[in-house]
Amino acid sequence: MDIQTRLFHLVAYARFGAVPMLRVYIEGDGHAWTDRFTPSDDPTPWKPLALELAVRDLAPSVAYLGRPCQYVASGSDPACQRHYWTDGRYSEAAIASAHEAVDRLLAASGARSLELVGYSGGGAVAALVAARRHDVVSLRTVAANLDTAAWTAREGLAPLTGSLNPADFSDRLQNIAQIHFAGDADAVVHHSIARSYEGHFRRLDCIRTIVLPSVGHAEGVLPLWPDLLRLPIGCTDK
Repeated sequence: MDIQTRLFHLVAYARFGAVPMLRVYIEGDGHAWTDRFTPSDDPTPWKPLALELAVRDLAPSVAYLGRPCQYVASGSDPACQRHYWTDGRYSEAAIASAHEAVDRLLAASGARSLELVGYSGGGAVAALVAARRHDVVSLRTVAANLDTAAWTAREGLAPLTGSLNPADFSDRLQNIAQIHFAGDADAVVHHSIARSYEGHFRRLDCIRTIVLPSVGHAEGVLPLWPDLLRLPIGCTDK
């Protein structure tokens, strides 16, 4: 399905069941850069890992949401400026658009509550969307740059001055059950970034970071995903 938000055209796929919970997967940053210094002309992912994770999810209601300007023909959308897959990839406009698209998916599904799953930069988006909603009961991420300030500093990248940082919204996320999966062989987002994000939380019984051995940024997680989804997620101190 195609979702036209106020600013962006977003691509989504879904299968809906008659259940009260919808699980939404949010794609990573995709092919945002051709190399460390050169933005690409098309951020569509070459290997959409969030989509592959969603396909392996046997929950009754599952949706997949692409990011701004992914799967869109180059030059066909005037809103698609490079800012939205580089410095502004987690901008207020981008997050508001994802939030609006999640509203549409929830309404179409007939569900009343949400579980959000994000891969890589989609994990940052999922956290930022969760921070402005009251119907998100859980948040899972894979290889996510959840503390973008710590991530850019560690990797020697330019600060994402046009973007929001999920770690700055810990107060709004304190009561959402969270599991964050990080690979110990991830050369793109080091597993310390998930720990840095976790360090912003006062309430620690709702949040868990799991470092997966021999898992890279995209490599090795797919075979593990059904078992990872079965791990308990919740807040232990009611």
